[in-house]
Amino acid sequence: MANPKHSSSDAEEIRDALPDDLNASEFVGPYQFPDNSRRRIPGAIYLVLAAFCFVVWITHRSGEPVLVNRGFAGAAILLGAFGLFCVTSGWRMQVDEKQALVAATGAVGFAVGHASAQQVWRGLRSRPTWRVLCYSSENPPSQRGLVLVDAVDGRVLEHMVQDNPETDWQEPVL
Repeated sequence: MANPKHSSSDAEEIRDALPDDLNASEFVGPYQFPDNSRRRIPGAIYLVLAAFCFVVWITHRSGEPVLVNRGFAGAAILLGAFGLFCVTSGWRMQVDEKQALVAATGAVGFAVGHASAQQVWRGLRSRPTWRVLCYSSENPPSQRGLVLVDAVDGRVLEHMVQDNPETDWQEPVL
């Protein structure tokens, strides 16, 4: 018996999709991480909405309290605070993952074989940071390191190097 809640047209309907610049599965070539400065656009929209709510509240607050009340002032404060956060956390990234790998190689002090870079955010204002995990170039690697590189100015924020505890790897049995 067919389910009356779900028809075949529901299954074919696309409900949500990633923007083309974020969909990595269909991309051929080197992946370009989106820049965090895109946060400034919705931040500016929130600030404009906050200003609109505040102006409506100031000009109409003495009138009918059912239509314009303290909720407009509250909305203006919340939208303004969130808009200010978005604008101030929209850092422009100057360092890509390749440059972060070069900085990490200098920080760990050994020749890097395999490595992986992940973009993370630090602090209250969400400053973009590269988290680079790297292994030495021996087979199997004898050392590993974790390095945090600031994506705005390229500084090495923290690094840790240790002997690889997984050095007793067995050859795979075929």
